[in-house]
Amino acid sequence: MNRNKGKEAEQAAGRSLEFLVPRSALGWSWERARTGSAASARAFLRLCRRAALDLIFPPACLSCRAATDAPDSLCPSCWGQARFIERPYCERLGTPFAVDLGAEGLLSPEAVADPPVYGRARAVARFEDGPIRRLVHRLKYNDRLELARPLGAWMARAGTEILAEADLLVPIPLHRRRLFLRGFNQANALAQGVSAASGVPVDPFVLARVKATPSQVGLSRTQRAINLQGAFRVPAERMARVEGRSIILVDDVLTSGATVNAASRALLRAGARQVDVLVFARVV
Repeated sequence: MNRNKGKEAEQAAGRSLEFLVPRSALGWSWERARTGSAASARAFLRLCRRAALDLIFPPACLSCRAATDAPDSLCPSCWGQARFIERPYCERLGTPFAVDLGAEGLLSPEAVADPPVYGRARAVARFEDGPIRRLVHRLKYNDRLELARPLGAWMARAGTEILAEADLLVPIPLHRRRLFLRGFNQANALAQGVSAASGVPVDPFVLARVKATPSQVGLSRTQRAINLQGAFRVPAERMARVEGRSIILVDDVLTSGATVNAASRALLRAGARQVDVLVFARVV
């Protein structure tokens, strides 16, 4: 009798799970999860948990909160407004070309005339009014730290090429005074998201901001560069983490390049083999 009741309970559990995640959608059955390996069972339970959460909290657009088919995505309207950066683009600066010139490895006139200190820069999208700017501002100014993981995953896809060669992710640091006032570093949050998606480790203590620079808003390119002279330093106890390593600097937005140039210079002086840059958005 008890055995029959146990079987009935097990079948009921299977039916309830099928209500949340149909067998046809999963491509495997409750029976397979029950009798298979522990890893299969855990994967099955994760899918069920995700489906249950979707029922309670339906997926919504990261930018405008409209309904979407999948979590951590944009709705069709916001997707259409976002201007993602794809090839063809300058191999150094990562800025898109207006037309496809039919060749790889091309440099823009700006990269040739004024080469950056870093090796290569990659970004997900242009920093413009619309969903991309909203996402950056919500993360940076509205404490929406839950955005860092999906945005970091997008960055990992945009930077696949440079991440394949990277030893370490280093977020652009905030000065301790600004960090105290804001409570978190958005660049570090994004770096953790990139690391989760790519497997490249993060070290937020490799680079220190030793100069409390005033806001860069409204400054010219030359003024920004002067403003950031001597702003970054690699602490002596962290030199071994830098020497001979291929490092990727992570930040939210790349504007004139003055900040990442100053940070790259400090890392290269400390013995880094190569420094590249990965951001969520860049001004074009």
